[in-house]
Amino acid sequence: MSTFKFSFRPKLIDSLKDYDGERFAADLGAGVTVGLVALPLAMAFAVASGVKPESGIFTAIIAGFLISALGGSKVQIGGPAGAFIVIIYGIIQQYGLANLFISTMMAGVLLFIMGLTGIGSFIRFIPIAIVIGFTNGIAVTIALSQVKDFLGLAIDKMPAEFFAQIRIISNHIDTLNWTTFALGMASLAVILLWPRLTALLQRNNLGRPNPLTTAIPGTGFAFFARIPGTIIALVLATLAAITLDLPVETIGSRFGGIPQSLPAMALPAFEWSSLRGLFAPTITIALLGAIESLLCARVADSAIGDRHDPNQELMAQGVANFISPLFGGLPATGTIARTTTNVRAGAKTPIAGIIHALTLFAILLVAAPLAKNIPLSALAGILLFVAWNMGEWSEFARLKQFSMNYRIVMVATFLLTVIFDLTVAVEVGLVLASLFFIYRVSDLTKLEPIDLAVHEGSALHEGGAPRHVAAYKLFGSLFFGAVGKIEALLDHSRENITVVILEMHQVINIDTTGLDALEALHDVLLEEGRHLILAGLTTQPASLIRRSGFIEELGEANVASDLSAALLRARQLVDSSPKPV
Repeated sequence: MSTFKFSFRPKLIDSLKDYDGERFAADLGAGVTVGLVALPLAMAFAVASGVKPESGIFTAIIAGFLISALGGSKVQIGGPAGAFIVIIYGIIQQYGLANLFISTMMAGVLLFIMGLTGIGSFIRFIPIAIVIGFTNGIAVTIALSQVKDFLGLAIDKMPAEFFAQIRIISNHIDTLNWTTFALGMASLAVILLWPRLTALLQRNNLGRPNPLTTAIPGTGFAFFARIPGTIIALVLATLAAITLDLPVETIGSRFGGIPQSLPAMALPAFEWSSLRGLFAPTITIALLGAIESLLCARVADSAIGDRHDPNQELMAQGVANFISPLFGGLPATGTIARTTTNVRAGAKTPIAGIIHALTLFAILLVAAPLAKNIPLSALAGILLFVAWNMGEWSEFARLKQFSMNYRIVMVATFLLTVIFDLTVAVEVGLVLASLFFIYRVSDLTKLEPIDLAVHEGSALHEGGAPRHVAAYKLFGSLFFGAVGKIEALLDHSRENITVVILEMHQVINIDTTGLDALEALHDVLLEEGRHLILAGLTTQPASLIRRSGFIEELGEANVASDLSAALLRARQLVDSSPKPV
């Protein structure tokens, strides 16, 4: 009997063994780089979610620190994620900001329990078609949510529903602000072209003196190549808005700026009567957080050749999502883009993730007043870039390579995510995937007659033909979806048949419904004075038959090791039984 064993051991503990200055230098460079990447994303995710930009920064600092310090991955970076944008926006619209915080805290508790009990490991059983479907669906909804700010449309408040968004955008497309649109397009162009520009400059100036390579002693060109295009776009867009006095909406004009410190810890206001209605949002946040974090950790593993602890990671995610709302933070999870940046920047241990959080905190303390001039169209451009990179669009082109079942699951999940929400999409996707799996496995389960006339050593021949015995070979899985395969034997009316043999050495498992079908077959044959013999049982079917007590009803002698032994037993039964009529 297994006993529950509590285990809480962050990767940070093992990573600190033999930690030295070289590793710290690598973690420091990676942490600062990821902090710069995370800054515009955190603000953009918050604004797109319908909350103030500082909420995203608070989340990246607090949750990012906790996920790195307590997590089960060496290099995973946690914080606000694009996948949560639509979820958060919808929850706020329906339940309010305070209830979002409460849902996030309850999701944190649920995530911790999933990791503590090992239930989180079941997340890996979600089919890839569902993951791709809802990922692409979320990318579409993120892009759609940014159309208003990217085009500068005169819309007071965007609705949460897909068709309502399409309708209101169509009705207000004539209010397009060309200055806002141009600034957004320019920001998007900078983000796309910056990596190519730095690569080109590095290639053309390799081995030559260059101001870029000597601007900061000891850094070289690689320092500038590490600056993310999002930061460059944000800085240039802000400078353009200030110097040219552009008539565009900014963080300051909509939100009034960003504070220079973390808020005091405080419990969100709530009412016990409202908790029941928060069950669905809680499940959605926990499910998405678990899926995203474990997928991200797997990506990190493949990049660094390590293996994460999924249960420890979920417990860290739980702690982060419980603490973050106390400081006005949003739901958090592992983020693939920032984690990949962390790996490419040379991170060695979770210290890099902690430094990323501290870098954001330092920026908050020093540069928060400057953020009020950031144009919202620039943030929208960043999110359009994120949405494009987030989606796995090539999978749509590859659909023709896969089965119809795969196509239905993926496309249905995608459409339901866009039109309804993630919870409905995943629920329906899982139901469809399960039904298709049941059908596929049941189709692989076969029942075929065995020609005993050619079986060596049957010892039941008269003139070359077996007497009074029918044998069938069953292979596959005898479960609730496949019991129809042996239902034909329940009405066994062949003349002169005394014994029915089921050869089952290729049956991999039986569930209780399959066992019930075997018991029903045995009962029908017994009532008619006939006999059932099971041959070649593998470990799981044999165990179930013994544990259920069916072996006592059937008789130990009627469970044979193989077909030859079953035929010898059948001869005994035929010789001792009256010939059926």
